[in-house]
Amino acid sequence: MARSTSTFRCTECGWSTVKWVGRCSECQQWGTVVDVAEATGIVRAVQAVQLGEARTARSIVEVQTEDAAHRPSGIGEFDRVLGGGIVAGAAILLSGEPGVGKSTLLLEVAARVAAAGRRVLYVTAEESVAQVRLRAGRTGALHDELYLAAETDLATILGQVDAVSPALLIVDSVQTVSSSLSDGLPGQPSQVREVASTLIRVAKERQLPVLLVGHVTKDGSIAGPRLLEHLVDVVCQFEGDRQNALRFVRALKNRFGPTDEVGCFEMTGEGIAEVPDPSGLFLSSGRSAVSGTCVTVALEGRRALPVEVQALVVSTKAPQPRRVVNGVDPSRVAMIIAVLERRAGFKTLGDHDVYVSTVGGVRLAEPGADLAIAVAIASAMRDRAVPHELAAFGEISLAGEVRPVSAARQRAAEAGRLGYTAILDVESGSVHAAVERAMLASTDARERELDAAF
Repeated sequence: MARSTSTFRCTECGWSTVKWVGRCSECQQWGTVVDVAEATGIVRAVQAVQLGEARTARSIVEVQTEDAAHRPSGIGEFDRVLGGGIVAGAAILLSGEPGVGKSTLLLEVAARVAAAGRRVLYVTAEESVAQVRLRAGRTGALHDELYLAAETDLATILGQVDAVSPALLIVDSVQTVSSSLSDGLPGQPSQVREVASTLIRVAKERQLPVLLVGHVTKDGSIAGPRLLEHLVDVVCQFEGDRQNALRFVRALKNRFGPTDEVGCFEMTGEGIAEVPDPSGLFLSSGRSAVSGTCVTVALEGRRALPVEVQALVVSTKAPQPRRVVNGVDPSRVAMIIAVLERRAGFKTLGDHDVYVSTVGGVRLAEPGADLAIAVAIASAMRDRAVPHELAAFGEISLAGEVRPVSAARQRAAEAGRLGYTAILDVESGSVHAAVERAMLASTDARERELDAAF
């Protein structure tokens, strides 16, 4: 006969121990180790069950895929991230910072799906029905096939699903819904796991796509157990700065499509709007050439975007010159400055303050922007403007070489489409040659301007 022993297990990662501890030794989470009863000893073997014809395994070539096709949501940028649309029975988790626009985006999705003739049930567990109705009236998301319910109990939500029979279910948010079958307050790992498991099971059984809103922690990760990200089919991250109207949706996990696509949106007074071609958002509007600027072509997922890098170099008598950056990696800027001093002949950069920033609030995290940063700093140091038609992209090594970057042809094609006829890339060979070529192009452009003036 089996006997029961006291075992403590982490609800986050499953790590177990014989005594209680406040912090899990495996995932380093606090307060997740709980007492569970674990049966030990001899147990009876599990008996096989008789399978019906509907549940018998079939050859993979006999499985029909019509029911698993993508259905467009009506928002092209959102469909781009999902891989073409929403798949029947899919569980999609959308997370993001508070106030970034998650509810606004999903309300727009609900309105577009309802306008296509499919019934949508929008369950809000954080707002009242009147509040959601007020926002829908402001954003133009009113439709007869869009149903609202303000519920926080899981059983009641399932009752609403039975009563409405929707083609799409939206739950905002999964951390505020609780189940009577699980102990703990809403948002705790056990509750989130129970709620998510039940909703996903209903989605698979009824071929009902479910969109879940997820909260994030202070470090930006999705709140709740890590198991939540494993259970769902798609995990999307909604990113944006409150000081900037631009928003990005990225797919961190996608069982039905790629994970390197990015959707671009803009928050307006009437709601959220798609930005299908954001090429001009990260370029300055000044027409006259100014020293210290250079355009690079960065990759956001599969999308190539031109981004303007600006630099300002000011002489200083301070023992420690300042290095202030915005939108770029400070360590990479420090490395580029060192390479310019050692490999490109800019010996006096150590006596100057250097400021580097991007236009439009975009962040450049890839090494492909190294060459544009170097050209912008060199242009500011020599006070010679880079021509408008020049773009640069390439990684800079400590030896002063310009190394190739991914999707170079796509970057060059996008630059050519936008009118950049001069490209600085890996063919420059070294950062010194690239800088001198940019300065020579600056001189030629200045001579053409003088010839045109006289």
